[in-house]
Amino acid sequence: MSFDINDYYSKLNSGDVLLAYKGSITSDLISNVLEVVEAKLDDLSEQAKIRKKVYNVLVESLQNLFHHNDELPDKLHDSFDPKFGVLVVTRVENNVYRISTGNFINSNKIKFLKDKIDKINSLSEEELKDMYKFILNHQKLSAKGGGGLGLVDIARKTGNKLEYSFDNYNNEYYFFNLEVIVS
Repeated sequence: MSFDINDYYSKLNSGDVLLAYKGSITSDLISNVLEVVEAKLDDLSEQAKIRKKVYNVLVESLQNLFHHNDELPDKLHDSFDPKFGVLVVTRVENNVYRISTGNFINSNKIKFLKDKIDKINSLSEEELKDMYKFILNHQKLSAKGGGGLGLVDIARKTGNKLEYSFDNYNNEYYFFNLEVIVS
């Protein structure tokens, strides 16, 4: 059975949802999402340290969605926006938030991304710091604007493992889901 985006989105939308979005990922959307989430965290009188972490992880997550979202082939444009993505921010409990993002990814990119996340998840806090410094000092900016720091930075800021899955959509595309716990 192939991946069903509506089932996926419904599962993410349980609990204390601060924001849920599915559709085209644009720079205007990123600005709006950041404003909305920041206001909701203020309304919840969340601690400044947690607000800052959530905001920073959200920025990195949205940039990943924006810059690394594979544009879908024309045959899928009837079902999805060309730069389709999903974002759900949930308050799991006091001072604990889950940021879930999802986007389509070409099947030929899965191994690289899986290996990268597994490597990040295997590193200690000190090793993550070293990896971050190394990338910062040695990597050139990619055509998509990043140097590969986003996922490393998320892992460093949260101190938590990156949870992910790849759900088969069709022969060519999978749906990549990334969940980050911020506490």
